[in-house]
Amino acid sequence: MSDFKDLRIVDNFYQTSLFFPMPAVLVSTLSDDGETNCGSYSLVQPYYVAGKDHYAMLLCCRNSSNTAQNIIKRKKCAINFFPDDPKYFKEAVRLGWPGDTTAEKMKDFNMTLTDGARAQNDPEGKYPKIVAESFQVIECTWMDALDGADADGPMPEGEDHYMLDKYHDFNGITSPYGAHFILRVDKILMKEKYYDAIVNGVKASDFPPCPVDYGYRDSKNFWYHKHRRMRAELLPVRKTTLASVRYAADRIDPTVHFSDDALEMLVNVPRIFLPTVLRGCVGWAKENGVTEITSAEMKIINDKRNKEKKK
Repeated sequence: MSDFKDLRIVDNFYQTSLFFPMPAVLVSTLSDDGETNCGSYSLVQPYYVAGKDHYAMLLCCRNSSNTAQNIIKRKKCAINFFPDDPKYFKEAVRLGWPGDTTAEKMKDFNMTLTDGARAQNDPEGKYPKIVAESFQVIECTWMDALDGADADGPMPEGEDHYMLDKYHDFNGITSPYGAHFILRVDKILMKEKYYDAIVNGVKASDFPPCPVDYGYRDSKNFWYHKHRRMRAELLPVRKTTLASVRYAADRIDPTVHFSDDALEMLVNVPRIFLPTVLRGCVGWAKENGVTEITSAEMKIINDKRNKEKKK
């Protein structure tokens, strides 16, 4: 502790009391007149990542912002990850200025708006456009039923914050000035180069040039770190023994048996993930009327998983 000093924690502590690395994104939403509004954000992160029939992101923002009000009214948004380029980061800083209308913000927008996958798949629907220069885009829908946030309405005309008897804990209007939105992931769109890298395996040169934001400081500047070449650190190999894999497999389901050659294919699976992998194999076996899983069935299961990953 002697090397550390106790820093006072104040509002917006992530940028006033910390050096906290964050993504830099543009969140696109639909305004009242049907035009796409882009707002710059960094407090966005994965929320539901596994174990459900859907996935979700979390966005934290000022509840009086165009973005928050548009999400409350129309539920739809897109999270656009723009590449590391000074002109794009400068534009993101401009778009983050509070109080501007959508028309004022977007009049001189220096990026390109285009239809996303949802608009192409549902021509009659209304969706915000996405930013064409992005290296990846997440198209989302607000899950307003969570935490009773579906009762949240637009901010009254002339107000700059909400005055409620009770605020939500984690979704919707969470404080007089703040909002959190749990956003179901509808589509993940990615430029071909990075799509191929995720599907086929990445090299250092395959990562997108992603700026790292450190926020607004000293009432003067927004700071960000330029993208540098990625560095890989090899995961230490902790090979599980066949006996320990057999011990776990024999306790998953008594009606499905694994051969030794099948289990040999699982000895490199980290122990914490092994039960989930085994349950997935058993689920496939039951769907296909298989009672004995050998290496041949494991290859079929792996091929199925690889095909699903490439969809």
